[in-house]
Amino acid sequence: MDTTRYYLGFNRVNGIGPARLDRLVERLGSIAAAWHATPAELFSTGLDAKAIEALLHARHTIDLDAELARAAAAGVEVMTREHPRYPINLADTPAPPPVIFVRGEVHADDAWAVAVVGTRTPSMYGREAAQRIAGDLAEAGVTVVSGLAIGIDTIAHQAAIEAGGRTIAVLPCGADYVYPERNRMLAKRIADSGSLVSEFPLGQRPIPALFPVRNRVISGMARGVVVVEAGATSGSLLTVEYALDQGRDVFAVPGSIYARTSEGTNRLIRNGAGLVTHARDVLEALQLNTSVSQQELRSAAPDDPAEATLLAALSYEPQHADTLARTLNLPVAEISATLAVLELKGLIRQPSTMQYVLRR
Repeated sequence: MDTTRYYLGFNRVNGIGPARLDRLVERLGSIAAAWHATPAELFSTGLDAKAIEALLHARHTIDLDAELARAAAAGVEVMTREHPRYPINLADTPAPPPVIFVRGEVHADDAWAVAVVGTRTPSMYGREAAQRIAGDLAEAGVTVVSGLAIGIDTIAHQAAIEAGGRTIAVLPCGADYVYPERNRMLAKRIADSGSLVSEFPLGQRPIPALFPVRNRVISGMARGVVVVEAGATSGSLLTVEYALDQGRDVFAVPGSIYARTSEGTNRLIRNGAGLVTHARDVLEALQLNTSVSQQELRSAAPDDPAEATLLAALSYEPQHADTLARTLNLPVAEISATLAVLELKGLIRQPSTMQYVLRR
């Protein structure tokens, strides 16, 4: 059963976020059952009266099929956490968004992603640093993630596009809006060569409360966060807090001790953030310097019949190499060699020793 419509419904219910939705699904058995549950059943899961009232109101006022049609008409793809192309980095965060809205395309290669963020009022030094680092990351085959804001975010997106790479903009509004308006043309270029991503329902306009929520998705989409310039109270530092909670590495570009826009970044370095002067500092720290060769290998797979057979036998549930050998009636040595090639191509991974799963 396609559950997308129910995720769209819950996405419009105030007071039911990822954690509460997970509890509802766990207690009631499915998201469909949660959507159709009686008030007594909802109360039994620990949902408070205000949230129950909001859900009951949503049920009577929201046309779920119309929501699906609205997204299709806007050229927006709806991805739930059950979708096979839901971003793997975001899925690995605590309480990831149950549903995201995408304009453009999400690729498997976006697993190699780094967020580049910073002040809205960069100095010339900050502008040059952001352009150089984001451009070099993109040239290395790394997807550059940012928030489309004026300043460092805009420069990072532009540099990635100019380098011929991919970039993802995470929006503080619905995916059918662009904020800020002056970046409308940039947003179109991003959608053409990457994607615009939002966890907020279509039609949602940007409001101050949504910006910090958006920041957790910026860090969640990436393997690490680079802060180029940030004042002592910059919103970029909130992205850093989310990154640390999500187990992401944090990096900062050092700045002048006399510049207010470097107070935040210099403090990050003092507190243990990785010091960045070149993109290679990030690539080496995150072990992303092999991403280009992996992507080239992936583009050539799986022409080999043995590789194709093995891929068909794998899933997102871990399987031991010995089990695969018995299932396919092939020698363990041949299975192991083929698994090694597929892992090098970035098509599979080992969640534990000799256990293999497909990469999303």
